[in-house]
Amino acid sequence: MKFSAIVVGSVLMADQAMGFAPQFPITQRTYSRSSGSSSMAMALGDMPPANPIQQASSDLPVIEKNAYGQPGDIRYSDFLKLVKAGRIEKVTFGTEGTQLLGVDVDGTRLKIETLPNDPDLMTDLEKYNVDVRVLDGEGASNGLGDLAQSLVFPAILFAGLFFLSRRSGAGGGGGMPGGFGGNNPMGFGKSKAQIMMVPDTGVTFDDVAGCDGAKLELEEVVDFLKTPEAYTKMGANVPRGVILDGPPGTGKTLLAKAVAGEAGVPFINIAGSEFVEMFVGVGASRVRDIFQQAKKNAPCIIFIDEIDAVGRQRGAGYAGGNDEREQTVNQILVEMDGFEGNSGVITMAATNRVDILDQALLRPGRFDRKVTVDLPDFKGRTSILGVHARGKPLEPDVDLEAISRRTPGFSGAQLENLMNEAAINAARKDKATIGWYEIDSAVDRIMVGLEKIGDTSGKM
Repeated sequence: MKFSAIVVGSVLMADQAMGFAPQFPITQRTYSRSSGSSSMAMALGDMPPANPIQQASSDLPVIEKNAYGQPGDIRYSDFLKLVKAGRIEKVTFGTEGTQLLGVDVDGTRLKIETLPNDPDLMTDLEKYNVDVRVLDGEGASNGLGDLAQSLVFPAILFAGLFFLSRRSGAGGGGGMPGGFGGNNPMGFGKSKAQIMMVPDTGVTFDDVAGCDGAKLELEEVVDFLKTPEAYTKMGANVPRGVILDGPPGTGKTLLAKAVAGEAGVPFINIAGSEFVEMFVGVGASRVRDIFQQAKKNAPCIIFIDEIDAVGRQRGAGYAGGNDEREQTVNQILVEMDGFEGNSGVITMAATNRVDILDQALLRPGRFDRKVTVDLPDFKGRTSILGVHARGKPLEPDVDLEAISRRTPGFSGAQLENLMNEAAINAARKDKATIGWYEIDSAVDRIMVGLEKIGDTSGKM
């Protein structure tokens, strides 16, 4: 068309130029339409033929380019046109043969999500020298695969949280009444306290020696639990809490078990450190669970060992404020003051740092009684040695009072360890009885350590 316009323009310009030429006689000639057409055809025939690929390129489909180099969607019929036009360089099939990813000669990527069943496709690709590949199972990329990969990390995260919740619940003593712990994953953050009935403790005041003053005060607590009517009819309120204070190894935990054993009531034992967790609100939740369970089993004793781990003075932390420990203390205070009437629930606690406890815990109405458990004196040590000598074959000349004179300042736990070490020494030497040699060795080991064997002169 452009060439035709150029020829017509040239003829017009020639006619205008003749207007300025001298007037010579011009012979009139008449040209038919056919002769003009044949002249035009001759002029066009002198031009070189057009490139067939350039003519076909105007009819080829346009591939839409997406952002970030993502392949553009294309119809299958348009894809075949590009193949036959020599525009496709590489083709990659999915593992199932239903998807196709192609690259044209310009590097533009295209894709077909669903391929029809065309048996001539491979023939056409081979005919036009298209590089054909097939992805393996690991390299396949499709919509479902991308979705599965995006869900892998959240699935692992939720599985880890589920495992932690089951582990936390399983540590609470499954199978106990009241829903303590168990394998229920929804029990995460619930109480881990263990309920121990009297037959399981097997401890009475006969098993406790060397602290007669403490036993006398705790016998009153046993009477509160056994016959509360004798006090309520006089208008008296049964004490709600008893705190045992004394150095380590003096038998505070043993005394609490003996109180439960003598009174014949359930015994809930929990360490103070079990209340404090890194999750805010877990400690307070456990306190509520324990007291709720105690009310269901009233009369009952709750024993908190090492209460100083959770009952420190509020506001004395590093960051101050109302942190997890303080929330736990607040909940203990509320529960001890929240009993309706004489519910028969007595809270006992043990500590060797009563000076750092919150003063609100020690006021009347909460821990009403403070029982001090000191180190045993000579008589107390003799009684403790007699308790721990039961079942041990001592030689006739072994005098417990003589051992007591040699062990001033020993706690009940140290005296128990002394008798146990003496029994171990006798068993190591295949002796039938425990004599003074074994007891002396046990005393020396506890006081100064194990005897060194070998050259101690320092010579090389």
